[in-house]
Amino acid sequence: MNTFFIKKYYYGDIPNESAAGMAPKNSHPLPGEGNSGWPLWEIFIRSKQGLDHKHAGSLHAADATMAIENARDVYTRRMEGVSIWVVESVNIHASNPDDAGSFYDPANGETCDHARDR
Repeated sequence: MNTFFIKKYYYGDIPNESAAGMAPKNSHPLPGEGNSGWPLWEIFIRSKQGLDHKHAGSLHAADATMAIENARDVYTRRMEGVSIWVVESVNIHASNPDDAGSFYDPANGETCDHARDR
């Protein structure tokens, strides 16, 4: 009995083949071969009735174009999105949730020196 495997490819998944039939050295790994070669992208979607973009999830992609196209396929299946933002995860900087108490203390009713000077 023959066994057949079907593998679905998305934009950028299939590396260009060299003359020897091998993938170039600088190509990205295929899905299932470890996506560690592709950067992680954070996906933000603006819905038809919304004014702001909301975080929808994350995915690995070779570049921004591939991230947008894959985000469209994964996160906007029912045509609910009107705009997609993709941000490479390494470009996101955040406060530490463990420091929330001290980080937000000035905003809890105390006025800052520069706010009083106005």
